[in-house]
Amino acid sequence: MLFMVIETYRDGDPKPVYRRLKEKGRMASPGARYVSSWVTTDFERCFQVMDCDDQQHLDEWMSNWSDLVEFEVIPIITSEKANAAIAPHL
Repeated sequence: MLFMVIETYRDGDPKPVYRRLKEKGRMASPGARYVSSWVTTDFERCFQVMDCDDQQHLDEWMSNWSDLVEFEVIPIITSEKANAAIAPHL
């Protein structure tokens, strides 16, 4: 299952996040897979897509970063799957 994870840096400072990422890597549990991410130009938020079969893996990953980041998690599907789901109703 795909999740859009919206990360807001605590204290508005992304440097501690990038420092930890450089030192320790993504620190994701084996069941949570990174897909891609985008960062706002003001470095206040990151929009990250993660893939996992069990949200517990996502929760474990977020616990490694919760001291530096506030998270909002939204289950998502690809545009292809959304089109397939909506097509019979058109």
